[in-house]
Parts: sequence; C-alpha cells; structure tokens
Amino acid sequence: MFERKKETTCSPWVWIPTLYFAEGIPYFIVNNISVLMLAKMGVPNGQMALFTSLLYLPWTIKPFWSPFVDIIRTKRWWVIAMQLIMTAAFILLTMLMPKPSPDVIASGATPISMFYVTLLLFTITAFASATHDIAADGFYMLALSQKNQAAFVGIRSTFYRLANIFGQGVLVYIAGHIESTYDNIPLSWTVTMGITAGIFAMVTIYHLFLIPKPEVDRPAGLVGEQGEVMTTGERAKQILKDFAHTFATFFTKPGLVLAIVFMLLYRLPEAFLLKLCTPFLVDSAANGGLALSTEKVGIVYGTVGVIALTIGGILGGIYASRVGLKKSLWVMAACMTLPCLTFVYLAECLPTNIYAISTAVAIEQFGYGFGFTAYMLYMIYFSEGEYKTSHYAICTAFMALSMMIPGMFAGYLQEALGYANFFWMVIACCVATLIVTYLVDRRIDPDYGRK
Repeated sequence: MFERKKETTCSPWVWIPTLYFAEGIPYFIVNNISVLMLAKMGVPNGQMALFTSLLYLPWTIKPFWSPFVDIIRTKRWWVIAMQLIMTAAFILLTMLMPKPSPDVIASGATPISMFYVTLLLFTITAFASATHDIAADGFYMLALSQKNQAAFVGIRSTFYRLANIFGQGVLVYIAGHIESTYDNIPLSWTVTMGITAGIFAMVTIYHLFLIPKPEVDRPAGLVGEQGEVMTTGERAKQILKDFAHTFATFFTKPGLVLAIVFMLLYRLPEAFLLKLCTPFLVDSAANGGLALSTEKVGIVYGTVGVIALTIGGILGGIYASRVGLKKSLWVMAACMTLPCLTFVYLAECLPTNIYAISTAVAIEQFGYGFGFTAYMLYMIYFSEGEYKTSHYAICTAFMALSMMIPGMFAGYLQEALGYANFFWMVIACCVATLIVTYLVDRRIDPDYGRK
C-alpha cells in the first residue's frame, strides 16, 4: 500500500509560480493570440473564427482522457512531457510561420490554407496544454499538504493571471513593436513565437530539475482491493469502469437539462464578443474597425482589459461570498450583459482617443470578470455530491463548449452584418442570459455560497 502522504521538502515558492505561469501561456497563445495573429495576417474573420474556435476542443473533451493521466506514469512525468511537447511546438511555429506578402495581407483575403501547418501545431499545443492542466492540478494536490494547498491557491491563480497579461499584453506589444519598426507582419509574429519558445524552453528545463518528486506521486490503482498488484490493463479497466459510473451519475442528476442549458447560454453574448474583439480593434476604419496598432492592442486589451477582468473576478468572488449565489446571480447577469453596450458605442462612434477606447474595454472586461463569478459558482453548486470533483470537470467541458460553438459562427455573422450590427446582435443575445438566469434562480438554495 502507499505510504502516508508526506509533504515535499522543496519550498512551494520554488515551483508553484512557474508551474501555473507555464499552464497559462499556451492556453492564451492558442485561444487568444492565434486570433489576433491570423487577423493581422489578413485571414477573413469567418475562417479565422471558425478554425480558432475549434482549438477549444481539447479543453472540451479533456475529461474523457483524464483517467489515463492517472494510470500512466506519474503526474510529474506528464507535466514535464507536455511542457517538452509544447516547447517543440513553439519552436516549429517559429520555424514554419507562413509569410504572406503585404499585398495579400492588405487584401484581407489571405487563404486559411497557408496556415494549416500552423493550425496543426496549435492543435498539438492545445491537446498538450489541456493534458498539462490535468497533470499540474493533480500534482499540486499530491505535492502539498491540505494546509499549503489552501495557502497557495491564491498564488497559483495570480501567476495564471500574470501569464494572461504576459501573453496578451507583453507578447502582443512585442509583436506590434517589431511590426511598426520593420513594417513586416510575418516577421513580428515569427520573432514573438521565437521568444515564447525560448521562455517556455527555459521554464521546462527549470522544472525538469526543480519540480519535486513526492513519494505519493505514483500511477493510480497499482494495488487492488485485496492488496494484489494490478497490471496496467487491469488498472485501466477499473478506472474506466469507475469513470463510466461517475459519468452516468452526472447525467442522472436532478435538473440536468436546465443546468446544461444554463452552462451553454449564460455566456452566449460574451462567446460571440470575445472572438471578434481583437479583430475589431485592429481592422481598418473602412471595414468598421478602430484601426489600432498591434502595440496599442497589447496595452488596451492585453493589459488594461486583463487587469480589469482580474479585478472584476476578485470583487465578484468577494461579493458572492457575502450575499450568496442566489442574491448575487441577477447582479452578475446584469454585469455580464450590459457592459457589452460599450462595443456598440465603439463600433457606432469609432473613437480615436486611446483613453476612451481603453475605458470602454475596461468596463466590458470588468463586467465580464464580475459576472463570470456566478457561472463558476453555479458549476460548483450543481456539482455538489459524492463525485463533485469529477462532475465539476464535466461541467468545465460544457463551459468550453459554450465558447467554442458560438465562436465558430461569430466571424461569418460579423462578415454578413458588419461590426456595428454584429455588436447589436450580441446585445440581443443577452436575452438568452436573462432567460436562463431567471430559470435557475428559482432552484438555487438561498444560503448557498455565503460565508
């Protein structure tokens, strides 16, 4: 049998900040920076939004292979292996970056076929990143005592958010600076991916030597109920049996249909909006965009916007903990929907003042961060029960699906409607948020979520 869990002697400060920084970087590269990169390369919004939305798929289906992360090798092995794969993918992205001509980019009709290899590498990165998420979170629980797990939960969240600022802020600013200096868009993203590859390689090497090796970090199910040593096949069969049971219990929970509808529709306006935010900011005035430079997008959206998003999330958590999920739900639904009007203002008025644009983006992102808290709390609420950890993981799959499906069509809708009408359509979608909020509000325990 396993020995009693002992905390590793390696200080958590040595590896937790870098581990969760490394967890965030590939996610934001794949799901956010890829959108801006393809938009700047002249790929039409319809194709860009479709293909980049499909990159959410690994995070949607990761609960299906998470059992294999438990039974094959250690969590530490998975963390290092996935980081090595992502480093290799970033290096190849640097080496194989397409180089459409300035005329093709300016036409806004760069064929997506030029980026098939790039998209393949993003897909590999996405699957590796989703697997890394599973392993890193599992390793965190194995390597730390319960006391330190609670103590460092804020640290891990902080460095994950810093990865967001670094990815959408610093890296985008670097790409914009190179673009404006050399007037070469492909070069700017080639260098940016090269910098990402270099940083990620250093983090991977650092982890290879400094991430601890806790004794309890072993493949799950090595020993059976009678104390016998189980083969890999027997372990896989047992875990798959347990997973099937857990999955079945999720789909027999009371109120399942309403819960799924809520998880898919509560963020519908934001799911459309997020996919077209950065293309709108960089698109030309002739096309209805704000014509911001890539550098300014790194500041406005990647820094100011992300900071506002983070503050909104923190304050949302504080507010919900004081009044509970039920009392905070309508306030948060309003914060999720009403700030979308800022993009209607931007599209209708096309302001050129950077402070006005930054303020509008900050308001929208703050509202999203604040309103998203209710969504997270509801998933926790619905997952309560014997298998709450596994059920919550299934809920996160629906969360990813809620972003993937609308995003697939967002670009084509924008091309058909134009930016201003597209953002008015986003406002119309707020009705869906309000309807599902009304339906679930009646079933929530009034005391849930309060201190």
